[in-house]
Amino acid sequence: MNNLSSGFSAVINWLLRAIWWIGFIVIYLFDTSILSLATSQAKQQPLLANRSIGIMLIYSALLLAFISWRYHRQLAVQNPKHLGRTPATVEHILQLVGLFVLMLVIQFSWSFLISQHILATPANQTALNQQVLQLPFWNLAYSICFAPVIEELIFRGIFLNYFFRSNKRWVNFLGVFVSGLIFGMMHVGSFSPTLLMYSALGWVLGFTYLHFRDIRYNIALHFMNNALSLL
Repeated sequence: MNNLSSGFSAVINWLLRAIWWIGFIVIYLFDTSILSLATSQAKQQPLLANRSIGIMLIYSALLLAFISWRYHRQLAVQNPKHLGRTPATVEHILQLVGLFVLMLVIQFSWSFLISQHILATPANQTALNQQVLQLPFWNLAYSICFAPVIEELIFRGIFLNYFFRSNKRWVNFLGVFVSGLIFGMMHVGSFSPTLLMYSALGWVLGFTYLHFRDIRYNIALHFMNNALSLL
């Protein structure tokens, strides 16, 4: 009876964590929808676009503060992976550069396949490019400066500690695989070859998090990747 009760309690706790995590995704997507609204208003309704941008900035600041607080509170309560701050040594910086090169190889390989008409241009990238053309500064600033921070906190930081808390090797491997796959699905939204590319980028970021045990390395890597893709 005790085993049944503890098993039921574990399932309930897992479901609550899942609801919490999905909630983080929802409030993040709401922020991106405000930016999309401002982008659609930029040409014909510039005053409304400016108001939407103001609302987005306030909301983004509150969102970042809340999710950062939740992440650090989570680590303060339970941190079996010993996550925190890793000193930025020369060796670590070189390793980070190596991981960035790996991400470049993934993207350049994908670009080559697109140029050869083997694969189609990702719809997500096409939509983002169009938004940048309509409202350049704020879309670039959001994608390069804000998105890497919030996405790393949600998809790596909070996710792995919610659902893959153990520090066992197989648990870490599974956590990186699942988080990368979900990261890809959030960018593609369907099962297609493009999903593999975004998932591969997510797997590199997941490995980075567990290798350095410091979310700041992930944010830096994600920042460099988005900057190169958009600039």
